[in-house]
Amino acid sequence: MDIAVRYYSRSGNTRAAAEAIAKAAGTEAVSADAPDAALPGTVDILFVGGALYAYGIDRKLTEYLRSLKKEEVRKAVIFSTSWVSKHAIELIRKELEAKGIPVEDRTFYFRGKPGEKQLREAETFAKQFLA
Repeated sequence: MDIAVRYYSRSGNTRAAAEAIAKAAGTEAVSADAPDAALPGTVDILFVGGALYAYGIDRKLTEYLRSLKKEEVRKAVIFSTSWVSKHAIELIRKELEAKGIPVEDRTFYFRGKPGEKQLREAETFAKQFLA
């Protein structure tokens, strides 16, 4: 199974969640604005995450989501962190669905700075898709 983890994080909280998910999936978490963020071909599952910044997701994440092609992603799974709300999940979902990419109903979210408990929960969340 081909798995990819992509995210955008300003504070490092979403990056921490992405790294925990990537650890569970046996892959690397890559920032959406990194030179190697493009998918290496078709992936079975794309874990993708971001946070809410001033009522929207960061432009860099939006650009990345808009660069994806339906043929590259069999299913997307969304995760998010935030100090405010879960609204980033719906914004990410909207961008993916506009591209025709199937999106899993189950999502992962935690508020604030992650502790060990939240990072374990992120790993557990990811594992349910890998069986």
